[in-house]
Amino acid sequence: MKYRRFGRTELRMPVFSCGGMRFHCTWDELSPSEIPEKNQINLEAIVRRSLEVGINHFETSRTYGTSEMQLGWALSKLPRDQVLIQTKITPISDSHEFQRQVEKSLSLLQVDYLDLLTLHGINDPQAFKDSLCPGGCLDRARELQKQGKARYIGFATHAPTELIVKTIETDRFDYVNLHWYYINQFNWPAIEAADRHDMGVFIISPSDKGGMLHTPPKRLVELCHPLHPMMFNDLFCLRHHQVKTLSLGAARPSDFDAHVQVLDLLDRAEEILPPIVERLEKAAIARLGEEWWRTWHIGLPPHHKTPKGINIPMILWLRNLAIAYDLVEYAKMRYNLLGYADFWHPGTRAENIKEIDLSDCLRHSPHADKIPALLDDAHQRLAGEPVQKLSRDLGGGKSRTKQVWS
Repeated sequence: MKYRRFGRTELRMPVFSCGGMRFHCTWDELSPSEIPEKNQINLEAIVRRSLEVGINHFETSRTYGTSEMQLGWALSKLPRDQVLIQTKITPISDSHEFQRQVEKSLSLLQVDYLDLLTLHGINDPQAFKDSLCPGGCLDRARELQKQGKARYIGFATHAPTELIVKTIETDRFDYVNLHWYYINQFNWPAIEAADRHDMGVFIISPSDKGGMLHTPPKRLVELCHPLHPMMFNDLFCLRHHQVKTLSLGAARPSDFDAHVQVLDLLDRAEEILPPIVERLEKAAIARLGEEWWRTWHIGLPPHHKTPKGINIPMILWLRNLAIAYDLVEYAKMRYNLLGYADFWHPGTRAENIKEIDLSDCLRHSPHADKIPALLDDAHQRLAGEPVQKLSRDLGGGKSRTKQVWS
């Protein structure tokens, strides 16, 4: 395993982390007696394999159903100082409830302290306010830190880049969990900001969010040759020293195997990657046209400034991926998450787009005349049944239906 300094925390972080989103039993919270023995055996085998390959950082969330409880059972059998434990708690207006959820996480994980306590979801202005206002969740987290219950405090985000940078520039966090990988490089300014502030940078789910690369389409496999697309994406991310660790959401012990092969390639990244990147770019241009590929994103409005909240940048991006790389299933999954007024997947789909006047909101786009037709085309290509999951709504304390992969 390779390790990198995790910013100002000074933690020795493995370049791969074991994410706890896929190995748990259910998104609901169950009693211990309801956990199937087979599931727990698999989870503990994942933990053992993780440690065998040198991954000692385990990351989960209060919202991941039974993940904390099951991970706590597994980690309680290990010396505490041999593992780094991170969990994430949703910031809310009631900071006392936030603290209660942290205490619950500590109990479920069977630990006295967290190495990394994460405010889970500074995704919009309200979450920013709830986190950073006087007496808010960050102040509460720092009090817990003083009590020895958390070593370092960070935040996780799906926010627009501008809000991520704004949060980083407060200089009040030690690290950030964010999205950045080959198909989605929009957050590079946030990574640069984090580097300036000596923050650790954790990349969220690059294999799944980065294109469902565990099951890639044939076209992408051919374009990434001689690497598997998942290995290419790992190497693409880790070639940058600012990136400290990538989350691997393992569902079985063997899920680590392809990733650890990348470790031997890190020193050759500048030799291996350029031909693949050039091939990917040429393939996209061949199908989409160079002008569109280079300029499609210019002047697009955010969803809250668009009629009916249509998330134009997201929809056009997904259409690009479906056409350029045959990432159709990925694009369909992400497209059908839109439409719930949920801050993890903001905005709506392009339904009935022909009936909506977008001329004003597209006035700064060089492609204003053709975007409505492209949005309609995207909807025809990608629309399907909404994708949902069960997770925990910490604000109300009840289970609710919510989008998958949040």
